[in-house]
Amino acid sequence: MATKPPAGDPVQDAPRIAPPERAAAGLPAIGHTLRIAQEQMGVARTARTLLKVNQKDGFDCPGCAWPEGEKRHTAEFCENGAKAVAEEATLRRVTPEFFAAHPLAELEQRSGYWLGQQGRITEPMLLPEGGDRYEAVTWERAFAIIAEELTALDSPDEALFYTSGRTSNEAAFLFQLFAREFGTNNLPDCSNMCHESSGSALNETIGIGKGSVSLEDLHQAELIIVAGQNPGTNHPRMLSALEKAKSAGAKIISVNPLPEAGMERFKNPQTPLGMLRGTALNDLFLQIRIGGDQALFRLLNKLVIETAGATDEEFIREHTHGYEKLAAAAAKTDWDETLTATGLTRPEIEAALAMILASKRTIVCWAMGLTQHKHSVATIREVVNLLLLRGDIGRPGAGVCPVRGHSNVQGDRTMGIFERPAPAFLDALDREFGITSPRRHGFDVVRSIEALRDGEAKVLFAMGGNFVGATPDTAVTEAAIRRARLTVHVSTKLNRSHAVTGRRALILPTLGRTDKDVQASGKQFVTVEDSMGMVHASRGNLAPASPHLLSEPAIVARLARAVLGAASVTPWEEFERDYATVRDRISRVVPGFEDFNARAARPEGFRLPHAPRDERRFPTKTGKANFTAAPVEYPRVPEGRLLLQTLRSHDQYNTTIYGLDDRYRGITGGRRVIMVNPLDAAELGLVDGAYTDIVGEWKDGVERRAPGFRIVHYPTARGCAAAYYPETNVLVPLDSTADTSNTPASKSVVVRFEPA
Repeated sequence: MATKPPAGDPVQDAPRIAPPERAAAGLPAIGHTLRIAQEQMGVARTARTLLKVNQKDGFDCPGCAWPEGEKRHTAEFCENGAKAVAEEATLRRVTPEFFAAHPLAELEQRSGYWLGQQGRITEPMLLPEGGDRYEAVTWERAFAIIAEELTALDSPDEALFYTSGRTSNEAAFLFQLFAREFGTNNLPDCSNMCHESSGSALNETIGIGKGSVSLEDLHQAELIIVAGQNPGTNHPRMLSALEKAKSAGAKIISVNPLPEAGMERFKNPQTPLGMLRGTALNDLFLQIRIGGDQALFRLLNKLVIETAGATDEEFIREHTHGYEKLAAAAAKTDWDETLTATGLTRPEIEAALAMILASKRTIVCWAMGLTQHKHSVATIREVVNLLLLRGDIGRPGAGVCPVRGHSNVQGDRTMGIFERPAPAFLDALDREFGITSPRRHGFDVVRSIEALRDGEAKVLFAMGGNFVGATPDTAVTEAAIRRARLTVHVSTKLNRSHAVTGRRALILPTLGRTDKDVQASGKQFVTVEDSMGMVHASRGNLAPASPHLLSEPAIVARLARAVLGAASVTPWEEFERDYATVRDRISRVVPGFEDFNARAARPEGFRLPHAPRDERRFPTKTGKANFTAAPVEYPRVPEGRLLLQTLRSHDQYNTTIYGLDDRYRGITGGRRVIMVNPLDAAELGLVDGAYTDIVGEWKDGVERRAPGFRIVHYPTARGCAAAYYPETNVLVPLDSTADTSNTPASKSVVVRFEPA
């Protein structure tokens, strides 16, 4: 039987601490998966739903963007994917009666965990200006309110259209089409806060802002470097790919400030031997200081260049540009400074070099640990330098692998969700629809918050996500949101963005991935693009949580009709009626999607073209892959301070909190903890089990404080600390961002400690 949601917030004052786990998955993961699923869905619904996750005739898991192989397991999901599905397919409901009983002031005081546990939202809800709680509203009235606010703006650029990575290709394409027909490129998205740095670096160096490898490449690699990533919690199905690579003889280097259970040993729940013994994954663990990755890769590049026969001279000569500039910069690299920046030893770096030199096929994987620093773009360029030196782009078993989080965050960008669109994309869009898209660049997430704060933007429309919970500098962001005339959120469940609103607010409830989508022409499917450029269909199998829900494509189509009216010649009603008509238009606008409907109907989907991978052709300004030679940077931390990285717990997906435990790190029953190396703690007088306020330090002199955190002595890298977001987003300054990408630097926060 499914259980009822919690009536009150659980007490988190005394989290229990145990030693960190040394292995991931196994029987505990199976037990936890089944418990969470049954609490949310009940036994029968659990079986009916989970057996369709990531299947060729099922739906794409909303939990991450990791690809599926040609052959699927019966249970093709991980523990955290099952949690994501369970929370969407839950039997719990948030009805108008719930909102009548819970005024906005109460919702604002609730934790994200409590809000998310209440269940699926069943009807459109309006918070009227001056009102103290949401009330039910018809869809017609909701769209009329949005149209009223948007058409009253002095400029279309006073509106912001935010997209979460769970949005399908079809909905994302329609959303950006509407925004541009309305007259703005203000299309911030969650990529701005995560892999924008990856896209910026890869576009410059190889000509396409996506990874260059397939799942099969991982299986064929001789060396896999996993840098700034925790697959055991954030991308658990990746562990199966690493296990398969290990069984074929691959070596694995993990580069991370914290030891992570998933990289130590993976107990594959798909096999009896895997659950019993597991597979050790790490061959070398480099416990790097936060932000030291660029320095590490620059030194490795210097050593590769200095080793006779170590560079692929033919590849460099035929396919690259700028080698001499990199070689000159690398020659100046200093061992002592690198050891200071990284916290590593000379033997550790030499061991990594030996593994690199021994490999003929190397892949480098990374995630937020590389992308959320001031120097993130330069760091990722340095990763690319290493692969170019070795000729490891454009051949099997080698390449770049930025590992995405949201299940269609890459697809949304492919569909045109971008505040700085390419002119060629806009030209194609205009030809297809007979519109004139704006050419002026729009606002990304950080600039959107600044625009709301400064009165430059007045309406925020969010297609999914938790804008307030995901963004930096919580106090600044929430104050900015409250200045808006209208905030609109297309959502399946409650989150903090529904409690921190503009003068008026709307919640538009939508279908989820697990829900059947039936329109006037019949049952529909949508498509998504995974982290490795595979596009495939997703079909829900459950009755919707309420007859009052609309799909995301239907919401966009009705929004466009309400706002643009008869002046628009775009067939919005047709798009709502039959998503195949949307895919027909995509096929004529977006390269690589030719014959989209026929190819999407294939059970396995199809792979998008990737010139560097497929042809060793690099569509950059030079026509070649570009070496770069940025000055090496790393964070300098004043005495008596530590460098904080914000991260997820194991019971968490982005800002969605499934529970209060972080099983692999040994933390149970609480989230307000800060992990500090025992030696640093001794120097700073931080007693294990004591409570502290974490105070951020930034050049603007503003005090940013996260109060009441339990100190946990933990084997982090020296000089570093770690705590969970969104609770510590308050410490991340809005203007502390990565160069070029403008991504919030959530992994490089200088903090001090004061008694709680």
